[in-house]
Amino acid sequence: MADGVTIFQKLKWRGEVLAYDFLRLLLCWLPIDAISWLGGAVLKCIGPLTSKQHIVLTGLRTAFPGWDEAKIKATAKAQWENTGRTFAEFMFIGRLRMGERVTVSGTEHFKALIEAGQAAVMVGGHFANWEMLNVALAHSGLKMRITYRPLNNPYFDARIRKQRADFGVDLMTAKSGPRGAKELMIALKEGWSVGIMNDQKFNEGIAVDFFGHPAMTAPGPTRLALNTGAAFVPMNVVRTRGARFHATVYPPIRLATDGDRHAKIRKGTEDITAVIEGWITAHPDQWFWSHRRWDKSHYKKEQ
Repeated sequence: MADGVTIFQKLKWRGEVLAYDFLRLLLCWLPIDAISWLGGAVLKCIGPLTSKQHIVLTGLRTAFPGWDEAKIKATAKAQWENTGRTFAEFMFIGRLRMGERVTVSGTEHFKALIEAGQAAVMVGGHFANWEMLNVALAHSGLKMRITYRPLNNPYFDARIRKQRADFGVDLMTAKSGPRGAKELMIALKEGWSVGIMNDQKFNEGIAVDFFGHPAMTAPGPTRLALNTGAAFVPMNVVRTRGARFHATVYPPIRLATDGDRHAKIRKGTEDITAVIEGWITAHPDQWFWSHRRWDKSHYKKEQ
């Protein structure tokens, strides 16, 4: 825990965990389908009333300029419902079991990696309930480590880490800078595959085209694959019905092996961004639109 934290901040953090536990206690008697539905119903009503609604609508208008306003707002409401379901499901993630609630296609790519003894940089995005990617990876047969951003509340962060560990996910804190990159490269060279999200804004990244507009994007996943010889494998999940999901493992993206290093990194970053753009186009109601993917100036309210 960081030094210099006041007793009041610690009490606030503990209060947040207590509220989370109390909510879990209230809901634990319900079946997972009911919990998922309730979370979606609540956020579908509340989400459009928050300041995040402007971010959601701006993102949808940017990505789909040909849509009329009715379709934009209907998709925004549907994505709020998906987000609400995701947050509610996370509290009981142990109930979302492989085979029963989560199915996977493309597992031949897992098998090919295992047979070749090759590690992989598994790249996903914040779609449907993105935690289901971790469920699928935990059953992949690969030695997996999942990068993530620790929460500001250390008590809550410990609780989340434990919930993920309960279904076999070994979390690895994604540290910025050379030290973090070095730790990831060591893991890959030791045969661990690494799961990384690559669909959110990264201010220190590179600007690549995303729905026709430049978006700062992390080149780290591409760089890791190039530096270690790991496979660069896209993986996504969609919500099929209620609290049921289907994950897909895609063929590895072939990264350039010749030419300028910076050009190779840019090309790989552009390629995975294009794949993610395709996923969004196929299921626009299941992506996490309340994140500012483009520069803040892009979201200024119209005068």
